[in-house]
Amino acid sequence: MPDALELLKTRRSLKPMEMTGPGPNAAELDTILTIGSRVPDHGKLSPWRFIVFEGDGRDRAGEIFAKLFAQKNPKATPDQVDKERTRFSQAPLVIAVVSKTVEHFKVPAWEQELSAGASAMNIVHAATALGYVCDWVTGWMAFDRDAMDALGLAPNEKIAGFIHIGKPTRTIEDRPRPPLDQIVTRF
Repeated sequence: MPDALELLKTRRSLKPMEMTGPGPNAAELDTILTIGSRVPDHGKLSPWRFIVFEGDGRDRAGEIFAKLFAQKNPKATPDQVDKERTRFSQAPLVIAVVSKTVEHFKVPAWEQELSAGASAMNIVHAATALGYVCDWVTGWMAFDRDAMDALGLAPNEKIAGFIHIGKPTRTIEDRPRPPLDQIVTRF
C-alpha cells in the first residue's frame, strides 16, 4: 500500500473503458464505503448515501439509461443508445454517491452537498489505496429527474457522481497540473 502523501500526490483518473476486473471484493468494498462515510458532516446529518452497481446491477442500470435516452432522443442512432446501455458495464464496479439535503436551521444545503463531494473523494482515495483506478463522472443521467427516479432517488436527492472502479489496462500518464503560483493567493 502506498504512503498516504505519495498516494495523494500521484492519484490519477482512468476512463471506465480502460478498466478491467477484478473489482473490489466484499471486504474491500466495505472498506471503501466506510471510508466514504468518514467525512466532515456538520450537524451529523449524513447528507449522502451510496448505490452500488455490480454484477448484473450494472446491466439493469444500463437498460434504464438506454430506454430513457431513446425516449428523450428519438433521433438517436442504435450505436448511441447502445453506448448508454453499456455505460456501467465497462468497469467492474460503479458507486453512485447520492447527495441528500435536508432543511436545517444551522447547516445550509451547500455544506451538505460539499460533504457528499468529500465522500466521493474519500471513495476515490480509498479505492486507489487498495490498488484500483477510478473515474468520478456524472453524465446526463446524473441530472435527469427520470433517471434519478428510476434509480430510487427521493425528491431531495441528487447524484454527486458515479465512481467507476477497476484495474487499469494501461499505464496512466499524469495530465498537466496548474503551478501553485497560478492558483494560490496569499492574504
